[in-house]
Amino acid sequence: MNTRTRVLTGTALAVVLGAGTFGAVSASATPAKKDEVKNNNFTTSPHLTIGAATRAAQAALEAAEKENQKVTVAVVDRNGNTIVTLRGDGAGPQSYESAQRKAFTAVSWNAPTSVLAGRLAQAPNLKDIPGTLFLAGAAPVQADGAPVAAVGVAGAPSGDLDEKFAKAGVEALSK
Repeated sequence: MNTRTRVLTGTALAVVLGAGTFGAVSASATPAKKDEVKNNNFTTSPHLTIGAATRAAQAALEAAEKENQKVTVAVVDRNGNTIVTLRGDGAGPQSYESAQRKAFTAVSWNAPTSVLAGRLAQAPNLKDIPGTLFLAGAAPVQADGAPVAAVGVAGAPSGDLDEKFAKAGVEALSK
C-alpha cells in the first residue's frame, strides 16, 4: 500500500469509529429525574406484554377452531401497532389485514367493533378514517377502564362469530 492509500484508509477508519462512538454516546439518554416525573413532564401507561398478547391471540384462535372456523387473530397495542398476529390454518387472505384493522378500530374508540359499526348510521364518515374497519369482530383490552390493546378476529362467516372469538381472547387475559 502506498502512503496516500494508508492515510486515506486510516482516516476513513477513524471517522467510522468516531461516528460509532458518538452514536453510542448520544443514544444513551439520561433517565428522567424524580422531580421531572413529579412535575408531570412524563406519563406512564400499562402495556400488554408479548406473552399476554400471544395468550390472548392463541385463546381467540382456539375458540374459533373449536367451532371449525378458519380465522386470523391480531392483537394491537394502545397505539394500534400490531403486537402479534396468528393466521389460522386455512384462513382467507383478506383476514390478515381485516383482523388488524378491526383491532385498531376497537382500541381507538375503546369499544367492541359491533358497537362502533352501529355508529356509522349517525356518522357515516367514520369509515373514511385510515386504518379502520367498522365491522364486528374486535374487542378492546382495558386497564382501569382505559384501552391498552385490542384483539381483532376476521375470517368467520359473520362478524358476530369473529367478535365472540375476540372476546374469548380478551377473557383469557383475566385468567
